[in-house]
Amino acid sequence: MGLKTSNQPFAQRLAESKQDIFMQKAVAKAQDDQWVKREGARAELGDWQEWRKIGEHIRQHVLEHLPHYLEEFSDQVAKRGGHVYFAQTAEEAQDYVKRVLVEKNAKQVVKSKSMVTTEVDLDPMLLKMKDVQVMETDLAEFILQMDDWDEPSHIVFPSIHKNREQIRQVFAEKLGYTGNNDPVNLARCAREEMRKFFLQADVGITGCNFAIADTGMINLDTNEGNADLTISIPKTQIVLMGMERIVPTIKEAEVLDNLLARSAVGQSLTTYVTFAGQKKAVESDGPEDFHVVILDNGRSNALGTEFQSILQCIRCGSCLNVCPVYRHIGGHGYGSIYPGPLGAVLSPVLGGYKQFGELPYASSLCAACTETCPVKIPLHELLIAHRKVMTDELKLQHGFNDLQMRVVGQGTSIPALFKTALQFDHLGLSLLRHKHPISVENMFQYGGFIKAGPGMVKGWTDVRDLPVPPKHSENFRSWYKKHQAGEEHE
Repeated sequence: MGLKTSNQPFAQRLAESKQDIFMQKAVAKAQDDQWVKREGARAELGDWQEWRKIGEHIRQHVLEHLPHYLEEFSDQVAKRGGHVYFAQTAEEAQDYVKRVLVEKNAKQVVKSKSMVTTEVDLDPMLLKMKDVQVMETDLAEFILQMDDWDEPSHIVFPSIHKNREQIRQVFAEKLGYTGNNDPVNLARCAREEMRKFFLQADVGITGCNFAIADTGMINLDTNEGNADLTISIPKTQIVLMGMERIVPTIKEAEVLDNLLARSAVGQSLTTYVTFAGQKKAVESDGPEDFHVVILDNGRSNALGTEFQSILQCIRCGSCLNVCPVYRHIGGHGYGSIYPGPLGAVLSPVLGGYKQFGELPYASSLCAACTETCPVKIPLHELLIAHRKVMTDELKLQHGFNDLQMRVVGQGTSIPALFKTALQFDHLGLSLLRHKHPISVENMFQYGGFIKAGPGMVKGWTDVRDLPVPPKHSENFRSWYKKHQAGEEHE
């Protein structure tokens, strides 16, 4: 899968997403439910805006001193007996994990949910290894694995696009499940299957919410406890983390854990907040061999640029849960493992404009994402910045769309042309009109509305009503002139 989840053109992905009525209803319900829970949990903290400022300051401070904190973290892991590997690319990260598994002669691998492991395409690599079996232990990721490794559609709720009956059918086909679609019973079925695997696993692989620089420990936030088992039972643990996911001390981790839990799932604190590392001699469980893979994979492209603030992200998914575009197209429409406003900004940074140049335009720029972000990333401003880079610096806008925008630009910037367009807009657009029974009198009184049109006009009229404008003699400018003349004669 990797960063890119689909080879279909953007327009085709959107068309398929618009036809998926169940997905749209599921996403809408989740967004509405999360709004209530999220805002309630945030209110418990008191001055939420002050907490946001603190979170923003922590993340910005780390990014400004990233080499220092990465070196400190690496040294501390080594002092505890662990190993750190800096991977420049996804392929380097894969190769390191593969070397460890071969060295350990691993046969069974358990994984807890991690966006970075998906980003580097780790699952397909593991499945190709001879005699190696892998199990996703997050319930939602387990469901996707059982459904032939279906693609995730949300960074916090990966299987949000499936309902309980679809899950029951998957479990019946793949696991021989014979029960009903009660979530409790479905979860029990998954737990029984996972528990057997946990007890036999040779290697555990996790992500990392935050790495603690001064102790060499990692911080994991989960609601199911699967990450704790992934860390505790196997003798070897491999952690994959983006290079920006680091904090100076446990105090900063505590602040970010509070922001994350309340923004991601509307809880005061995530059920399991775990700090782990190389097993000490006095400890009864934990990994005897501890490896951390710190991944760049394009993140350094943002450092020192106007896009650096996207690296502040703590992966809470709050921006997805307020986005009107995500509400309608879901996660699969973005074609990236990072959907929503986050993905629309981050994916072009990591994968380039050639692969993800459409995503910055998949936004209404309503700024709801910026307003909800717990670490104050100016997401809508970054989307505009991407558009400026593509149009002004890289000249990526071309063809018919570019021609249309140039014509509109010329027509609206030259007064004579603009006045001429106003004189003939009623006649010209009437040729495209679609007759419709009058339901809102002032909308349709001039002869219906436009339901088609050339180029970008159709993109607008597919989802919005565009009334035919009034005749030149009846438009606002003409009315205003007559009204103004009448007042002068009084």
